[in-house]
Amino acid sequence: MPPSAQPSTIPEDPLSTDDTGAVTDAASRPDVGVVLVTHNRPELMRAALASILAQDHPGAIRVVVVFDRSDPDRSLERSEGNRSVSVTTNQRSPGLAGARNTGVLALDTELVAFCDDDDEWLPGKLRAQVERLHREADAEFVTTAMRVDYGDRSTVRLAGREHVGLDDLVRSRMAMLHSTSFLFRRRAMLEGFGMVDETLPRSMAEDWDLLLRAARSAPIAHVDEPLVSIRWGATSYFNEAWADKNEAHSWLLEHHPEIGDDQVGAAMLYGKLAFGHAALGERREALRWAGRCVRRRPREGRWPLALLVVAGVSAEWIQRETNRRGHGV
Repeated sequence: MPPSAQPSTIPEDPLSTDDTGAVTDAASRPDVGVVLVTHNRPELMRAALASILAQDHPGAIRVVVVFDRSDPDRSLERSEGNRSVSVTTNQRSPGLAGARNTGVLALDTELVAFCDDDDEWLPGKLRAQVERLHREADAEFVTTAMRVDYGDRSTVRLAGREHVGLDDLVRSRMAMLHSTSFLFRRRAMLEGFGMVDETLPRSMAEDWDLLLRAARSAPIAHVDEPLVSIRWGATSYFNEAWADKNEAHSWLLEHHPEIGDDQVGAAMLYGKLAFGHAALGERREALRWAGRCVRRRPREGRWPLALLVVAGVSAEWIQRETNRRGHGV
């Protein structure tokens, strides 16, 4: 999606580093803007906000809390030293994508990060990413690995690599590159890979779409440490939205044809569609997509799960069990 607005001024990128590549005290230490979108989860949102403000990044952190389809809480606004919090409402299309774009356009910082309102940043997250970006002058986007918290069980998900390319994202959802870990150059988004796509149904899979577009521009730099805590389960609005997931996965096949051209990538999405239709009780569609999945890649693990659902096993139970292990369907 082409950017709908351009900033009036955008600061230059370079920072001073020492021999190890760490950002020095003499460096300009970029301001980081953080977009925290929230919708009727005040306690979780406040925990997320506290984790952002507690980061040891030496530069300024400017948080924009974007209230989506809910009344804004102005009591959150503050400015203390080089930390500030402002509050706004979603000025664009309702939903996560429009709210994130509202936040990006409300900022003028060199770097922008996302955080979901039911997740938290872990200590050192922001410093590690800023230093990584400025060790790699050509990098535009940096992620971290994650820790998935499901009930009383935690699972670490690592990528096992320091860079993620377009081919990687075509062949895998790369779920450990969670949107709560995203940090990117604002200029690169507005003038390059584009803003969050607001045409995706219910903003489903908007993070995967954004990663795919960013990776076309430059490989994603990745800090393979679990520096964000991701809550899965009852707190997720998207946990059981099967119809929206099906529509989004079909959208991805249409807008990213390289996925359908890849044996592994196509089978992955066909398997997701098979499972999603099975969860809705749409047996014929589930079997059709399962058949397409088997023909592309018999080893893909999602089509057997779809057949289990067609046979009567609860889709919700399967999803809960995969989530408990830090994975999705």
